[in-house]
Amino acid sequence: MMHLVFNEADVTVLQAAIALDDSMAGEIRLIRDDYAVGPLADMQDAEGWQARRHWWKLLLETSGDYPVDDTLAMVDDKMTVHQLKKMLDEQPDEVLWIWAAQNQHDVSGYYWLIGQLQAYQGRVFILYLNNLPFLNEKGAIFYPQWLSEIPAKEFLKARKLARPVTPSEFEVDGDEWKRLVAEGQMVRVLEGGKKLSGAAEDFYDKALSKYVTGDFSKAQKVIGQFLNKEKTKTGDVFLTWRLKALVEANGWETRGDLTKTTRDFDVRNPSMPSLRKKAEQETEEPS
Repeated sequence: MMHLVFNEADVTVLQAAIALDDSMAGEIRLIRDDYAVGPLADMQDAEGWQARRHWWKLLLETSGDYPVDDTLAMVDDKMTVHQLKKMLDEQPDEVLWIWAAQNQHDVSGYYWLIGQLQAYQGRVFILYLNNLPFLNEKGAIFYPQWLSEIPAKEFLKARKLARPVTPSEFEVDGDEWKRLVAEGQMVRVLEGGKKLSGAAEDFYDKALSKYVTGDFSKAQKVIGQFLNKEKTKTGDVFLTWRLKALVEANGWETRGDLTKTTRDFDVRNPSMPSLRKKAEQETEEPS
């Protein structure tokens, strides 16, 4: 048995689950790219693939939070799929379990992947945790958006959901990827189930802008607030790129070095009220 996930954090929790139930034992593979954002055109060709890598290089350079060359070298999903297919070819009894949660990152990765595995019908299983209740560490029911939110012991329940990807799903889901490519949008958003819709690159701008107030705040804090509070979210590299674009487009004030990482500059929107001054005024008012 092989397992495949779409987030680094999912690897750790799945390893913990396997430690609790050795019947799930198997190698875990990771699809690293985030296909919910960025250009998708002609990725089956070297030119299209390089165009996508060039786009990520631009964003990584803009962010400054990650080593560009090392990060790009680490993301080699084409080689990961090649190795998966090689193992399935060499070991006819081997099966692949694809784990996905209800978020656009996992679903986009699934659509990119599934059409490449059509030759292995009957040996590819899907565990899509779509709107399913689980128990958190305190015993309360919750509906996870990400696999890494699920306690390891709850994976033992989730494993019962494994089922083969059907022939029709290979066809329909493969066509869904082609539709997303044809749309030519830069962002994919999950509407429910496995339905994705395309959106422009500024899709997250309005929500991100909410966290830029009339007071100077560290850019890293702005990104962190977005990631902690927004239900629909994306990665920090993409958000940093958009935040810096918003600063330039709106003339927001900055303090520090905007060309460096989110730890190196503060940002404020002068058209927004100062929450700090308001709090100081309320404190100074006589009782």
